[in-house]
Amino acid sequence: MTDESRKSIHGQWSSRLAFILAATGSAVGLGNIWKFPYITGENGGGAFVLVYLLCVAIIGIPVMMSEVLIGRRGRRSPINTMRMLVAEEGIPRIWVLLGWAGVVAGFLILSYYSVIAGWAVAYVFRAASGAFDGATADGISAMFGDLLGNPESQLGWHTIFMVMTTVVVARGVRSGLEQAVRYLMPALFVLLLVLLGFSMNTGYFSDGLAFLFTFDVSKLSGAAVLTAMGHAFFTLSLGMGAIMVYGSYLPGNASIAKTSVTIAMLDTLVALIAGMAIFPIVFAEGLEPAAGPGLIFHSLPLAFGNMPGGSVFGALFFVLLVFAAWTSAISLIEPAVAWLVENRAVKRRNAAGLVGVITWLLGIATILSFNRWAFEFEFAGETKTSGIFDILDILTSNIMLPLGGLAMAVFAGWMMSKSSVLDELKMGEGAMFRVWYFVVRYLTPVAVGIVFLNLIGVVTF
Repeated sequence: MTDESRKSIHGQWSSRLAFILAATGSAVGLGNIWKFPYITGENGGGAFVLVYLLCVAIIGIPVMMSEVLIGRRGRRSPINTMRMLVAEEGIPRIWVLLGWAGVVAGFLILSYYSVIAGWAVAYVFRAASGAFDGATADGISAMFGDLLGNPESQLGWHTIFMVMTTVVVARGVRSGLEQAVRYLMPALFVLLLVLLGFSMNTGYFSDGLAFLFTFDVSKLSGAAVLTAMGHAFFTLSLGMGAIMVYGSYLPGNASIAKTSVTIAMLDTLVALIAGMAIFPIVFAEGLEPAAGPGLIFHSLPLAFGNMPGGSVFGALFFVLLVFAAWTSAISLIEPAVAWLVENRAVKRRNAAGLVGVITWLLGIATILSFNRWAFEFEFAGETKTSGIFDILDILTSNIMLPLGGLAMAVFAGWMMSKSSVLDELKMGEGAMFRVWYFVVRYLTPVAVGIVFLNLIGVVTF
């Protein structure tokens, strides 16, 4: 197939830097702001970080390189990329399902991700208005409970966030996606550094560093290693078609290997800085650092409400959350939009609007999961209380994404011809390629398989 036929009809990133910003934006999301710092502190601090980085090298970077090279090889939406590569490589058509699975996973994730991001938008205004000032723990809890119990209010914030996301994607690769991340990602880093500076003056900065970086090998259990493996995979937005479609817009002369390593490093850096910014604030108010999701909407609002300048810095923190969610959301909707443009001759503006509306409608089920449609069920030994929301989360995070990532590695390592892989990676057949090829063919599939079995409750330590 000629280089000309591999050109994307959607255009391409203006530079390797633009792709790095976009892919990092896709990877940096709500999980980076609370989950990585929290699981680091609970699983050995600096020792856990070292294990996590090893897992990124074995799982994250190899799968990302696989997904990017598949995307750039096809230069189309994930579905059409897989169709083209299946025909080109002469392999079974069942592999086209990998493209469909990625598009569907991203679509389903965005439907509930947008609702949670809507909560962050709501809290920007609550923090700025001084709603947290002097509030008690019960008052903050009641405030969040009122939001969850009010489907009309949630619908309004969910709508605002979906409109924000749809407008960016409707403008195209250069004018929409690239322009958004070109401003949002630097702004995100600036906000992180401002909050870090604020935390350094709380008097508890050293406590936060100790929580994150104390080298405690005794906490490195088998469960901690599985946690590191799972987060190394999920933190880079792998297995959902987002990185594949972003890779399809990557210039042909850009190094996939160097780009993937850079993205992984930036994603980890954001997570660590977030931890250094958040936990001194938590400790300054004597709050529980192991609060999980409640850290964002319970503990931190309480902390900001009881410290000087809390309204300003609280608002900045939730703006940071919104930016992180926004850059992730535009990558989740892009694969479905690209497919509509390619297969149904729909203008990008209309395609983005259609996908946005369908996603918005599906999000209503998540909203009602926290109130009128709430029900309990058991999964992998845990009781879930948020009905449809939990079902969608389990279906995507525990099943579709790890299986998608596993399939990416197998496809690049075993199904594509070695010559095609070499042609796309453009790194020669030296030691670096041989190491990556061995890892992606053998170590990565086993590691992702273990992550999957752990997530569905089959493997535990």
